[in-house]
Amino acid sequence: MSEWIACAAFGLEGVVARELNALGIRGVRAETGGARFEGEPADAALANLWLRCADRVRMVCGKFPAESFDQLFEGVRALPWHDWLPREAAFPVSGKCVRAQLMSVSDCQAITKKAIVEKMKTRYNLAKFPETGAVFPIEVSVRGGEATITIDTSGEALNRRGYRTWNGEAPLRETLAAAMISLSGWRGDAPLHDPMCGTGTLLIEAAMIAADRAPGLTRSFACESYHWFPPMKDIRDAARVRLKPDRAFAIAGGDIDTGALELARRHISQAGFEGRIRVIRKNAADYQQSETRGTFVCNPPYGVRIGDAKSSEDAIRALRALRDRNSNWRLAALSAHPGFERVFGKRANRKPRVYNGRLECGIYCYDK
Repeated sequence: MSEWIACAAFGLEGVVARELNALGIRGVRAETGGARFEGEPADAALANLWLRCADRVRMVCGKFPAESFDQLFEGVRALPWHDWLPREAAFPVSGKCVRAQLMSVSDCQAITKKAIVEKMKTRYNLAKFPETGAVFPIEVSVRGGEATITIDTSGEALNRRGYRTWNGEAPLRETLAAAMISLSGWRGDAPLHDPMCGTGTLLIEAAMIAADRAPGLTRSFACESYHWFPPMKDIRDAARVRLKPDRAFAIAGGDIDTGALELARRHISQAGFEGRIRVIRKNAADYQQSETRGTFVCNPPYGVRIGDAKSSEDAIRALRALRDRNSNWRLAALSAHPGFERVFGKRANRKPRVYNGRLECGIYCYDK
């Protein structure tokens, strides 16, 4: 039994913890920067395949006091590296230091690397290691007076689902899009519409949830080359059994940017939802939905990355007009505008704080 960390952006830790609990994983607890859990490598493989809102999954190799470089070196060297790293392993070391006495990240990385090499020498009787085999990305994190050493099992970040190969301006990360869907209250049993859909990320993430499709089903993970991880075939096969490719759903979107809509259509096709998600060119304020209930989700311009403050506030007012025309629909909008509720003219029922890249944002949720 090992300890693992499902890393997540600020504000999404609770969402990721709920995802882990839904997978039946034990010992889950949310914390700043993610959610920890207990389990075997098979549990970490399951988390990599199914987590929609996490950035990556790391195995905790060890935690120990590190108030000096000597303590850091001895703590790393004491770990059983030969249990994880074969003779040919490549083991790049990254690092971060937060409110710590040891604030030189480069020195912490170098000391960690040296300590691993010294421990490996005692097992493999080599002076130098070729590092020509599988890659085991290692991170040393020093926070306060404690060091945590982890091995990344994901490889590429988990937002890389594989369907988005073209990007428009200020693309929304897939993990944050999935979290927006979750926090909006939508459960796939009613229509969902993105009136400012851009390149289609929110629409595709919603369709994947509706179809019960594992977000990592068509990609690979670093742990697949680790000799102590189980093969992913059985886990993928079980995910394919759950998949409901023909499940009916009503997911659509629109935008006034023809270039963004073209990219959205390409992404929808690459995700396998061509003909099932409809996107059209239309102004957000002009929608009148025929369905009596549903959910609007959108990522309007903030006046930070795209456009200016006026265009941002125009977009917020358009959302209010949209909501007034469709009063039984929920609305969830991601925005970094500090006066979103003032411009919208109504307080949100909920407004969880998250980060979109380096921008602090709110997900403004208006219930029907």
